[in-house]
Formats: sequence, C-alpha cells, structure tokens
Amino acid sequence: MNAVDLHRITRRFAANVVAVDGIDLSVPDGAFVTLLGPSGCGKTTTLRMIAGLETPDDGEVLIKGRRMNEVAIHKRNLGMVFQNYALFPHKSIFANVAFGLKYRKVAAEEIRRRVKQALDIVRLPGVEDRFPSQLSGGQQQRIALARALVIEPDVLLLDEPLSALDANLREEMRVELKNIQRRIGVATVFVTHDQGEALAMSDLVVVMNKGRIEQMGAPAEVYEQPRSEFVASFLGNANFLPANVQQVTDEGIIVEMAGGERLLVGDAARPVAAGEPVRVVVRAEKIVIADAQAAGLQARVVDVDYLGSMARYQMELRGGERMLSLVSLKDRALDLGEAVALQIEPRHCRIL
Repeated sequence: MNAVDLHRITRRFAANVVAVDGIDLSVPDGAFVTLLGPSGCGKTTTLRMIAGLETPDDGEVLIKGRRMNEVAIHKRNLGMVFQNYALFPHKSIFANVAFGLKYRKVAAEEIRRRVKQALDIVRLPGVEDRFPSQLSGGQQQRIALARALVIEPDVLLLDEPLSALDANLREEMRVELKNIQRRIGVATVFVTHDQGEALAMSDLVVVMNKGRIEQMGAPAEVYEQPRSEFVASFLGNANFLPANVQQVTDEGIIVEMAGGERLLVGDAARPVAAGEPVRVVVRAEKIVIADAQAAGLQARVVDVDYLGSMARYQMELRGGERMLSLVSLKDRALDLGEAVALQIEPRHCRIL
C-alpha cells in the first residue's frame, strides 16, 4: 500500500486560475518524494491538499488507502513542518513537542517518553525547559521536526523547511533531515524550489510546472534524461542546440547545426527521422574544453563567470550558437576571445 495516492486532483482559485491541474501521484511507503518547481507551479497547493488545508475541486486524496477528501486535518495523522517552523513562542520546548500528543489524549508518562525520544532523534536532548527564543534557527527547525515526528505520523509533510537557514546550516540540515527520514522510515513529501536539495535528498523527484507534472523519476533519471526543455533548464546549467537530424545509426543520431558542425547524439526522448529539426540538450559540466587544434566543435570564449574553484564559460560556435561550459579551475583559466574545441560524448547529448 502506498502512503499517499493522488488521483486526478485539481484545485482552482478562480474560474481562470488552476493551481493544480488533474495530477496523479503515488508516494510509496517509506519513500522521500520531493515536489520541485518554481513559485506558482502548484507544489505547495498539492502539499496542502494532502494535509487537508486545501480541498480539491476534483479528484481523490488517499492516505494509506483511505479517502481523505472529507477528513479534517487533525484526523489525518500527518506530521507537518513549515518554512517558519510555527513554534509557540510562549511555550517550552517540551510543551511544543508534546502539543499533538496532548490533543490525542496520550497518557502523561507516555508523553514524557515520546518527547524525550523525539528530541533524541533530532539530536537535541535536554532542551525541554528552554523556549524557542533561546535556540538558534537550526535548533528551532529540529524542534519543529521533533514535534512532527512525535505523533508517529503516517506521512511527514515538509513545506520548504530549510529556506530560512543560511547556506552552511542549510547544507548541514539537509544531510541530517535525510538521515532522520531514513532512520525513522516514514513516507515524506518535501516541497522545495532548490534543485540541489531535490537531487541530494530524494528517492523520487516530481518536477512541476503550471499546475502539472512535467516529469517524475529518480534524481539521476530526471537530471540525465530530461523529457522537456523546462525540466532540463530547471535542473542545472543546460545548453539547447537547434539542429537537423542527418542520419540515425546504430551508434547514435547524427545532427547538424547552423554552422555545419556535426554532433553525435546518444539518446532521444522520442523517435526521430532524417531531415527532422530537433533540439539537443547538453549539460554544461559534460563539455570538455580542448585546444583549438583538437577534434570537436570549434568555438571561442565570449564570457566567463568565476565561481571559486569552478568557472562558467560562455562559448560561441561558428554558426553563432552560444554554449555554457562549467569546468574546474585546476588547470589554467581561459582568456576572452580564445579559440577552443568543445568535446562532448554522445551519451551526454539528448534530443528533447
């Protein structure tokens, strides 16, 4: 049985505003599933429909196989962590974590045991008598997580819980949150617009755009085999090259670009035929920059961004196409105007 099943759920906020447009989604028990997309894509609305904070206009929400459309939020046995943590500032940490248990009429001794256990899980033992204002942002986030876990939820819902943290703490909590989820084994639905978080933490990434699911799959699958230009561009630095198919061979698909340059493409999201115009996607970090005399696409450096140990070069091909290349600076930096050859393995090229 899946932890969550969404069947054709739709949410409209006005006659011409469809926030979620008839999506289907299954969250396997114990899985970490991330809803990823830009602001306004429908990911938070989807989470809120699972929680019961929004009611679908059409479709069904099932939790552990049970229809939940008409079930109130406090009867769904869900743990939730919000972007702002939503801790009670006037209550002690013990009272904050125990809040959901008291409303479930759990015995006092059992509450003490489970609060202690939850604080141990998030590695904050012994803070029961403190107040939220006496904790750092990262510690408050852990308390919010402990409060969600203490009720032993069927599903854990996380609405951008790391976005208020600074970069270093965010990285630390990302690792910690995934470790806790694996240890507890609770099915988790995580909402974020951060591609790095989604790829690093998830068992399943669900890329959303304009209320619909563009693509879903394992992180490596979605990143390496994007089905659409939106997915490819939203996940990392991608180049899109207009070309025409010259020949389909056993080794791959030969395409020709505007300047006459030919490229061997190893993968396609759909069948293609000779003479067909296509768009080829190539990840910036998959491009190897060689000396101009070497084999490869002939180009020159037209711009550069220095990113610490990495550099992002913008190249111009002979036909005027622009390409980004993300490379390590362990070797020498390139000069503006320098002629180079760009080498790309067929397996790193994909026709959308």
